[in-house]
Amino acid sequence: MRISNSQAPFFSAILLGLLIFVAVAPIGAQQPPRRSPSDTVREFYKAMRERKFREAFAMSIYKPAIEPLKPQEFEDLRPDFEKMAAVIPEQVNIGGEQISGEVATVFIKVKEGDLAEKPEPLALLLVDGVWTIGDKESQALVKKAGKQFFFNARIDAHHSDVQDMFTRISLAELLYSQQHNGTFADLATLITGGLVPKDIEGIDSTGYRFHVNAPAGGNTWNAAAEPAQYGRTGRLSFYMDAAGVRSSDTGGKPLTPSDKN
Repeated sequence: MRISNSQAPFFSAILLGLLIFVAVAPIGAQQPPRRSPSDTVREFYKAMRERKFREAFAMSIYKPAIEPLKPQEFEDLRPDFEKMAAVIPEQVNIGGEQISGEVATVFIKVKEGDLAEKPEPLALLLVDGVWTIGDKESQALVKKAGKQFFFNARIDAHHSDVQDMFTRISLAELLYSQQHNGTFADLATLITGGLVPKDIEGIDSTGYRFHVNAPAGGNTWNAAAEPAQYGRTGRLSFYMDAAGVRSSDTGGKPLTPSDKN
């Protein structure tokens, strides 16, 4: 197309405008995030309080662990999510934020009893142009584990819970023996005496089934615990006696004295 002398100023103006646009808005420039780090934190806690767990975790680095879950898997994890939501305060006060490139910190004011509010830092990352709750180290762990992340976290917590419960059982047996001429008690007796919590009879608290045995004569005792759902509530089976605690992956079967070595 031939440009006439009369058209030249018009096209020159358009060309100049394009050059200015390219100079001030390079191709591929990112738009500012639609939510600030503080806004993200507020919305996350609000969604958690409302039990909108999928929406909440979608605002965090745990998104890759939530999205692949099948409905039944999600329901299996719901009790864990409910426990998380239960400790979130009704009101989250933000004490400010700091942004450095693609990393941010939001300071949450937490009030404990009559003490003054204490600011707690919460890390965020800029992921695909969106502020996301979490840090890079945790993000890498979540990506590696995928949908198994929450199940693995639950299992690790339950393994620790079993160790803690075994400590309580051991102390309970010691106290019982001091009060009963050196004899020991089975689980039902320890529960009746208030020496161990009654919820040890169920699986909701620890995901494990516990057994405490005091053979005839009551001069010795042992305890065992195995996961209620192997691979979902735990992987290790445990056995304890006067020699200490042992654990092994037996595929969910009870660990017996003959397995202890």
